[in-house]
Amino acid sequence: MQRRLSAALVAFLGIFWAGQALALQDEPPEPPPVYVPSSYEIVDEMLKLAQVTKDDVVFDLGCGDGRIVIAAAKLGARGVGIDIDPVRIKESKENAEAAGVTDRVTFRNEDLFTSDVSSATVVTLYLLPVRIARLKSKLWRELKVGTRIVAHDFPFTDWEPEKKVSIANHTLYLWTITDEVKKQQAQMQQQSKN
Repeated sequence: MQRRLSAALVAFLGIFWAGQALALQDEPPEPPPVYVPSSYEIVDEMLKLAQVTKDDVVFDLGCGDGRIVIAAAKLGARGVGIDIDPVRIKESKENAEAAGVTDRVTFRNEDLFTSDVSSATVVTLYLLPVRIARLKSKLWRELKVGTRIVAHDFPFTDWEPEKKVSIANHTLYLWTITDEVKKQQAQMQQQSKN
């Protein structure tokens, strides 16, 4: 009987401490990355919305099989795909080889939150809302004025898009990094220092 009470007490304390540890976290744990590719129709519309030209460098954050970067390269742009999954990076490289665009694309097996995106002129996103929210300050900080951002289905919740396009059951959102965005970022950084 005493053994059962001791085991129950240990189990209760374990659950209690685990609950306390979770309660002390600032944010709930982030879900693991998921791979859901944008359809080719959506890819074409994303690049059209961003008005991609041969002068652009298109970064796809969470690039999956590389289809957005490859489609941008077929338009003459250069592209960089970033994904944390090495299997997806391998697949992206194989797809770029098959499409004949390896001279215009690069795929990096990196964490999109720590990867340097400062050379982008266009950024594409099809990420869960929690990741979109985490990315905003990084993009505001690192991207140059004039860089366009296109998100598939999940917008930044506190940044009004310039344009929204609906296609079937999907929505695309467009933003541009402006001087005003850069000023807001500088103010946020200053406030966080105080």
